[in-house]
Amino acid sequence: MDSPTLVAALRRVVPAERVVDDPAVVESYLQDHAEWAEYGQAAAVVRPRSTAEVRDVVRFAVEHRIPVVPRGAGTGLSGGANAVDGCIMISFESMDSVLEIDRAERLAVVQPGVVNDDLRAACAEQGLWYPPDPASSPWSTIGGNVATNAGGLCCVKYGVTRDYVLALEVVTGRGEVVRLGRRTAKGVAGYDLCGLMVGSEGTLGVITEVTVRLRPRREPERTIAGYFDSVIAAGEAVSAVSASGVIPSALELVDRHCLEAVDAWKNMGLSTEANVVLLGRVDTPGHAGEEEARTILRCFEEAGATWAALSTDEHEAEALFDARRLAYPALERLGPVLTEDVCVPRALVPEMLARIEKAAARHDTLIANIAHAGDGNLHPLLITPIGDDAARLRAQAAFEDIIADAVELGGTVTGEHGIGLLKRGGLRREVSPEVLEMHRAVKNALDPHGILNPGKVFA
Repeated sequence: MDSPTLVAALRRVVPAERVVDDPAVVESYLQDHAEWAEYGQAAAVVRPRSTAEVRDVVRFAVEHRIPVVPRGAGTGLSGGANAVDGCIMISFESMDSVLEIDRAERLAVVQPGVVNDDLRAACAEQGLWYPPDPASSPWSTIGGNVATNAGGLCCVKYGVTRDYVLALEVVTGRGEVVRLGRRTAKGVAGYDLCGLMVGSEGTLGVITEVTVRLRPRREPERTIAGYFDSVIAAGEAVSAVSASGVIPSALELVDRHCLEAVDAWKNMGLSTEANVVLLGRVDTPGHAGEEEARTILRCFEEAGATWAALSTDEHEAEALFDARRLAYPALERLGPVLTEDVCVPRALVPEMLARIEKAAARHDTLIANIAHAGDGNLHPLLITPIGDDAARLRAQAAFEDIIADAVELGGTVTGEHGIGLLKRGGLRREVSPEVLEMHRAVKNALDPHGILNPGKVFA
């Protein structure tokens, strides 16, 4: 079916204004933020407003064997939401309502297009808190967060998206609407198909509603900052914090490259007195929280911090965490960025950081480092000059070396961004052929026609 015929037929399936085929508009939907990941040409973009409309689009796609690619805000970093040729992109920007917040049961029901920070703000008005907070939280959507099992700054203590998803409404690869999971605090009826959908990157079903667990609003945090001369010394401090028994509510690493890029972009007046900054936070109330903060401070000092202190200036502390969140878009201004997402055991963070430095030197590649250091999730950012093909090849080689090193150290190729397109080779490194076949068996059972986000996760 050619594109004009497909678009005309789609406009008989859902209201005509939901279907977009203007090439200039469609172009803006074709790829996520993984600049190095390939993408194809979509036949059309559909912006549904209800589960029924999503169902009807998927049934149409099943009938005509047309690929379907779900999309949230396009903030992903693995190519998981990239178009394939001839596909229908389903964008959830118009399904953006918080449907329910239940204070007694501590849960919320939302449509997939709700922005993470908007949900958090709505919960705060009720004295509640939704913990998962990826750095993209001002822009990324809950549907996309669920699709990638997104983490964030506070997941070192509070867990990742999967830990908060109670139930999902999903349109399957057969075009059926199903509800998975539960609203209750406990429940073990049948296989955990809800958990299976979390992190499946749109390859097993199209998510149309999400029920999430909430927590009571937490106490104000205390911030501890430390400056270090090297990422290895900072990594030793991370290992010391882990060994101390304190579980921080955040423990983030930001190197000088990131701080300088953010300051050049936003003119925030950030300090560049350190090669690496570690930012720790604790939210335990009272005297116990004070003791935890002092323990982290001591860990920083004993690991060789050139300066470390408990922050007494809330605005200064927030500026440092804002710099952490802005690091990726700031570095994009310097050239194409290839983003890693490896995760290693916390005790091996110093070793992994040392190997990243060696990869940068070996391949003559600029690598900036940010990290959710407290849980071993490292984000080396490989930056190349615009138009420098030789530099891209060197960066790709460094990227592969970092993946190999993470797997060798008992880690994983992706802590929170997902496999998408960029990590398919890494997945083959990490899991056995037998486990890959299990993945394929699940995919074939839930998407028998192979229309849901084809080519992602594994080829």
